[in-house]
Amino acid sequence: MCKSSMEHTLGAPLRYAMPMRHLSYSLLRHITSNASSPIRTCLIRGPNSAIPCSHIHHQWRSASTALNHHIPDLSGPEQRLLNKLYDGLIGGQRAALAESITLVETQHPRKKELAQVLLQRVLSYRREQENRNDGKPLAFRVGLSGPPGAGKSSFIEVVGKMLTGRGHKVSVLAVDPSSCTTGGSLMGDKTRMTELSRDMNAFIRPSPTSGTLGGVTRTTNEAIVLCEGAGYDIILVETVGVGQSEFAVADMVDMFVLLIPPAGGDELQGIKRGIIERADLVVVTKSDGDLVVPARRIQTEYTSALKLLRRQSKSWNPKVVRASSHVGEGIPEVWATMESYRDAMSASGELQGRRRAQQKVWMWSLIQENVLTHFQHHPSVGEALPQLERRVAGGDISPGLASDLLLKAFLSSS
Repeated sequence: MCKSSMEHTLGAPLRYAMPMRHLSYSLLRHITSNASSPIRTCLIRGPNSAIPCSHIHHQWRSASTALNHHIPDLSGPEQRLLNKLYDGLIGGQRAALAESITLVETQHPRKKELAQVLLQRVLSYRREQENRNDGKPLAFRVGLSGPPGAGKSSFIEVVGKMLTGRGHKVSVLAVDPSSCTTGGSLMGDKTRMTELSRDMNAFIRPSPTSGTLGGVTRTTNEAIVLCEGAGYDIILVETVGVGQSEFAVADMVDMFVLLIPPAGGDELQGIKRGIIERADLVVVTKSDGDLVVPARRIQTEYTSALKLLRRQSKSWNPKVVRASSHVGEGIPEVWATMESYRDAMSASGELQGRRRAQQKVWMWSLIQENVLTHFQHHPSVGEALPQLERRVAGGDISPGLASDLLLKAFLSSS
């Protein structure tokens, strides 16, 4: 459901439903208030009250101190946990980063609130760092996708080792398909990047998709923020690569890279057009030995295909390159191309604009998820749902009528 249709359908009840799923008002107060700083006042209105919201202009240490003075709702152990995680995170401790990501991935209501408090502190710290860098992002986010067998993990390990050798800190968020039985990751990408996982300047975090459309978890965006707060300047997001919806990762990264193998058959028909249109760079992998000739052919085909697609950026034309993770050929050139993209997009301001637009996309994505969850757990909906499902399955009423009846039941009691 798009933003406009959601607003039209839900109308006023959306404003009343959402606070039940989000932060408590008291926690929101201590996140956004700071009496000692210059502020710009606004109001966040809830069903029965109006909450002052502050726009904070100060250094991250001041923000951290202010938050510590405004946490009456947090218990002593919760305060100590957040302080420990935050201090460890900005200190670059991998254990603190791993624990922080676990916190944002939780489904426990109270822990989700604590996670948002931690994220707000990290955002304040990161914003101050970017302000010192003339407003330009300090980290470079790269999404990598492609069909199974494209060699994504091998490519990431070789590129990651090269980058850590050049002094970069690399974080890999490997999003695995989820087991329908246990909910856990199936692929275990960390076990397939053995050398990179032992590198002290690299951090690898496999995360199950938990059935999320697009192959990226709902908390991947927040994990990216935490990794950047921990000092990782290269964030690589590897996704499942199993369908057209895979391009959802493009809405959370600076650059979207499509990896394709030089396989036989009609490759252009095998890859969905939607994902190609979002690609800023196409890398033909496994370009070595007997596969060099087909790799060159695929490179030519994709170069021609990209010329027919509408440009996404005024500062960058998508490119197609070849590389081999096995022998290391083309890897430095691939990274040089990525750097050229980052420099061009940053200089034009498009990179910063893309990030701002992405934040809105993910806000509405989370709103849709939370509204749907609230709808499904609403008492009136739960009471009417079993009978309506039986009538729809039996062909007595149409799915459209059933959905209208459920929505009316939801709205009338809200």
